[in-house]
Amino acid sequence: MKKVIGFIFVMFCFVNFVAAQKTVDEQLALDYSQNGEYDKAADVYEKLYETTPNQYIYSNLLQALVNAKDFKRAEKIIKKIAKKNPNDLKYNVDLGYVYNTLGETAKAQKQFQDAINNLTANQAQIYDLANAFNVRMLYDYSSEVYLKGRKLLNTPTSFAVELAMMYEVRGKYLEMIEEYLSLCEADANYVSVVQARLQAVLNNDKENKKSEVLKASLLRKAQKNPEAKIYSDLLMWYSLQTKDFELAFSQAKSIDKRYKDNGAKVYELSDLCMTNAEYDIAIEAYRYLIVKGDENPYYLLSKVGLLNAKYLKVTSTIVYSKNDLLELEKEYTSFLKESGKTAKTILLMKNLSHIYAFYSKESDSAISLLNEAIAVPGADKNIVAECKLELADILLFSGEVWDATLLYSQVEKAFKHDPVGYLAKFKNAKLSFYIGEFDWAKAQLDVLKAATSKLIANDAMELALLISDNITEDSSTVAIGYYAKADLLVYRNQYDDALETLDSTRLVGLSHPIFDDVLYKKAEIKIKQGLYKDADSLLQKYMDMYPNELLADDALFLQAQLNEVHLNNKAKAMILYQDVMFKFPGSIYVVEARKHFRRLRGDQIN
Repeated sequence: MKKVIGFIFVMFCFVNFVAAQKTVDEQLALDYSQNGEYDKAADVYEKLYETTPNQYIYSNLLQALVNAKDFKRAEKIIKKIAKKNPNDLKYNVDLGYVYNTLGETAKAQKQFQDAINNLTANQAQIYDLANAFNVRMLYDYSSEVYLKGRKLLNTPTSFAVELAMMYEVRGKYLEMIEEYLSLCEADANYVSVVQARLQAVLNNDKENKKSEVLKASLLRKAQKNPEAKIYSDLLMWYSLQTKDFELAFSQAKSIDKRYKDNGAKVYELSDLCMTNAEYDIAIEAYRYLIVKGDENPYYLLSKVGLLNAKYLKVTSTIVYSKNDLLELEKEYTSFLKESGKTAKTILLMKNLSHIYAFYSKESDSAISLLNEAIAVPGADKNIVAECKLELADILLFSGEVWDATLLYSQVEKAFKHDPVGYLAKFKNAKLSFYIGEFDWAKAQLDVLKAATSKLIANDAMELALLISDNITEDSSTVAIGYYAKADLLVYRNQYDDALETLDSTRLVGLSHPIFDDVLYKKAEIKIKQGLYKDADSLLQKYMDMYPNELLADDALFLQAQLNEVHLNNKAKAMILYQDVMFKFPGSIYVVEARKHFRRLRGDQIN
């Protein structure tokens, strides 16, 4: 028994010694390679391969020999190993690699082709050979391997993902898309896999080439195979990924008509459009559903949605006229008269009150309507809270600062951890900013930077940055005080007074950092006054003087919109949208700028 134990112990020590020696030799070979002593590294790797013939040692040996330019020895070793492994075709690739390095292209190509010719219907062998070519970045050959493997296995969709990836690397985007779509055609269960792969493709598409090929392929297949719902669904998916809501609307209508969807896809899209501020498309979608008649399940929802979309278009963008506003007020009044002031229409009451106060200068009517809304029985508590915030906004607009802050605080306290509570806190901080309480405002804004509502967090960050950037080293708040006062005057639609107050910032000197913000604010005021040429000049001045400031992309995009919508200068608008895309590739406006640019250029949407 003792002899057995002794033998085991000796063997254990021997194995550990061999393993330790192997590690020492590997490190030695690595050191030689790093020092450029490739011939010595090759000697060590060759001895290691004799005792441990694994792929790792072999790969390092071959590379050391090639680096040492000892091609004859490399050729001899590869042939020797290949002879022992006749079914392992990767050695042909390695031999071809050596010949290519030597410049013997014909001999290399023969080795590569021999490997492909010797392929069998063995999936593992096919993958191994393709990977051998991939390692050498010989993607044409790896594609050829997959295609031959597909024939050998007699399955039309074998290696579709691998082939698609090879085609992408080689810039053959049409072939790439065809491979992915072939999977969906063969089995609908692959759709989610293909969508994930295509999403990765679109994410890595700076020049938009792959996206255009995908769109064209899907449109062609959808038109050629109208009965195949898979293409309509994929087109809908694609349009939403690329935020091409016009194409999405076209597809949603197509799905609705062809597959008797009863408006579900169109209504789902209308909500997405509202979330993405695509109000024009949302309006079209709601109108499409309303035309279906009052028996359609989305009829009433669409009538409400239509009014909301029109309201947001007027209050959130510069693309509206006074006639739009008057028409919208009539539609709201008519709908509330027809449907009544109930829990279902309380949001419309809130919106109409906003129009009364901020556009029609009927603050008393707005306050009266909001008090009715707040008293509506059974209304959603969050919407009631929103009505209270709207009432506070109007009180602030009317100069009732104390009453406004009380209402903001009331909602903030009641909804401490809800989005409406964060909004109330932000509005209270903004009120403090307006009246010059900058330290208090910034303290509240710093808390809101961590709000769960991304929009509130971003707004809080921007205002906090405005405050901190414009309080001077000696703690002077004179300049930011003028700006805040002007901002409040803008809020109250007192535009001339606001411009005069902004001009007062010149009293603080010529080097204050607030002047870029002042210039941008003046442009915004001119737009509100309908003085679009003046606004265009101010925005151009901003871009000339402050091309790298925080608001530069905002100024450029706003100038493009002005020229497209109000100044009817389509050519200039195109140039400005293009500048947004190329000068500010990380801007939130890039997607919108590209869409406007393409529309102005006359591109076909679908």
